[in-house]
Amino acid sequence: MNVPSDLDISRATALKPLDDVAAQLGIGQHLLEPYGHSVAKISLDAIDELAERPQGKYVVVSAITPTPLGEGKTTTTVGLGQALRHLGKVSAVAVRQPSMGPTFGIKGGAAGGGYSQVVPMEALNLHLTGDMHAVTAAHNLLAAMLDNHLHKGNQLGIDEHRITWRRVLDINDRDLRNIVTGLGGRADGSPRQTGFDITAASEVMAVLALSTSLRDMRRRLGRIVVGYTRDGSPVSAEDLRAAGAMTVIMREAIKPNLMQTTENTPVLVHAGPFGNIAHGNSSVVADRIASRCSDYLVTEAGFGADMGAERFFNIKCRTSGLRPDAAVLVATVRALKAHSGRYKVVAGRPLPSAMLAENPDDVLAGADNLRKQIENIRLHGVSPVVAVNAFPTDYASEHDAIRQVAEEEGARVAVSNHYTEGGKGALDLAEAVIEAAEEPSQFRLLYPDSADLRTKIETIATRVYGADGVTYEPEAKRALADYEANGFGNLPVCIAKTHLSLSSDPKLLGAPTGWTLPVREVRASVGAGFIYPICGEMRTMPGLGSQPAAERIDIDDLGQITGLS
Repeated sequence: MNVPSDLDISRATALKPLDDVAAQLGIGQHLLEPYGHSVAKISLDAIDELAERPQGKYVVVSAITPTPLGEGKTTTTVGLGQALRHLGKVSAVAVRQPSMGPTFGIKGGAAGGGYSQVVPMEALNLHLTGDMHAVTAAHNLLAAMLDNHLHKGNQLGIDEHRITWRRVLDINDRDLRNIVTGLGGRADGSPRQTGFDITAASEVMAVLALSTSLRDMRRRLGRIVVGYTRDGSPVSAEDLRAAGAMTVIMREAIKPNLMQTTENTPVLVHAGPFGNIAHGNSSVVADRIASRCSDYLVTEAGFGADMGAERFFNIKCRTSGLRPDAAVLVATVRALKAHSGRYKVVAGRPLPSAMLAENPDDVLAGADNLRKQIENIRLHGVSPVVAVNAFPTDYASEHDAIRQVAEEEGARVAVSNHYTEGGKGALDLAEAVIEAAEEPSQFRLLYPDSADLRTKIETIATRVYGADGVTYEPEAKRALADYEANGFGNLPVCIAKTHLSLSSDPKLLGAPTGWTLPVREVRASVGAGFIYPICGEMRTMPGLGSQPAAERIDIDDLGQITGLS
C-alpha cells in the first residue's frame, strides 16, 4: 500500500476547532488558552473543575527493546486512542513533546506516523508553545545565579569542586559535553570545568513532568540541589534564591498543550522525551486532567518496558497516585529479527535486504526479548497486551510467530494496521485493551520508599534487566553514601542506560544473562524526586550523525516546511 508521507497526511487533515476537540472531553472553552489555530494551553483550573468526575481507564503504551529506528510507540498510542473512539469510547491520548535535538538529528520528527499521528506535525516537532525553551531558560538561570554567587564572594561556602549543576540546550551538540567556563578577565567569572546536557534530560524538565500543581512545581524547583558546601551540606535553588524566578519562567509551561490526531481525537502534549537518560514520560498534570474526562486515557512511556514503563510505574505512578489498568507492549517483526543477532540495524541506513525476506524462524529466534518485556509488565501486576505494529514488508507467518510467543506467555495479542488505516486498523488492539483493562487491577510498585538506594538499583537491575548484580565505581559509591546521609535515600531511582539492550551494553541483544550492571556515576534530582544512576557509556548530551536530518529540513517559496519525517 502506497501511503503518503507523514507531512502530506498531516497537511491534508481537516482540523477541527480546538473548542470542539476539547468539548469531546467536556473541557469548556473558558479553560483553553489558544496558541494560534492548532494548539491551546489547558488551564490548571481544569484539575479542580474536573476532580469530581469518575476516573477513566488508564493505559500505558510501552515496547520491546527497540532497534535504532524505533518501533512505533507513538503511532500505536495514537492509533489505539482513535480505535477506542470507533468503539464508542471517549478517549484521550497523552504524549511527550519531541526534542528538537533528535528532530534535527537522526530520528527526525516524533509525532507518530501515517494515519495515526498528532497534527499539525510541524507545530509539534518545532517549538510548539515554547515549553522546551522555558525549561532551558529556567535551568540556565539557575546556572547563572550559581556562578554569580561564586563570583560575588560565595557566602554559602560552595565547594567549586562539588558543583553538580550543568547547563542545557535543546540541540544535539557533542562539543558542549565538557567545557570550561569563566575564561577571560577577572570580570568574566572564575574558570571551572562544567558542561551541557540536552534540555530533555534537565531536572527542570523532570520537575515539570512530575509536578501536580503550580505550587508543587515551586516547591520542587526550590529543592533542586546544585552542589555542596565544603562541609558536605547540599546547596539548593532555594538557598540561591533562584526558585521563584525559575517558577515565573515556567508559569505557562506547566499548562498542558491540547492538540488532535489525524482523526480529531484529543491529544494532550506535555513534558519531554528521552526514556534512556530521563524518566521518559509525559506529565502528571496532563494525565490528571485527561483521566477525569475520558473513558480511556492512553499514554506513552519511552523506549522499552525496562526503561520508560519501569519509570512510569515506579516514579510517575508513585508521584501521581494514578494506577494503570493495562499496558500495551509494541512489538515489530524487524525488531525481533534484530534480536536474533543475525542482522545489523543502523539508524539512517536501509534494513539489510535479507531481513525483509519471509522468515518466521528469525522472529522466534529473537523472541526472548518479548518474553522478558511481558514479564517486566507483569512484575508490576499489570495486564500486558502485545501490539504487533504491522509494516508492509511483514508476512502473515511472521505475525503468527509473534502471536504464538505472546499466547504462550498468556498475554493478549493483536496485529495492528493503524499506520496505514488509522483507528480502523487498530480495532482488534482496542478490543484486547478493553478486555485487559476490565480485569481488576493488581498494580504494585517494585520496591518501597524505605528500601536503601543500593537495594532499589539492584532490584531493578536483577528483576527488570536480568543482571546478575551491580558494580559501583568509587565515585558512585561515595555519591550514594552522601545521598543517604543527606536524607535522600527514600527517593526512587531513575537508571540511565542504553535503550538498545536490556543490559547496559547495546551489543547484547535478546534477553542477555551472565552480566553485571556497571554504575559509574550517580546524580541526585532532589527537586524532581529521584536518584539518577548513570550506567555504562551513556551520554546526557547526544551528538549529530554524519547525515543529520537538519540537512534535509528547509522551507520553500510558499513558506512551507519541507523535510520533516
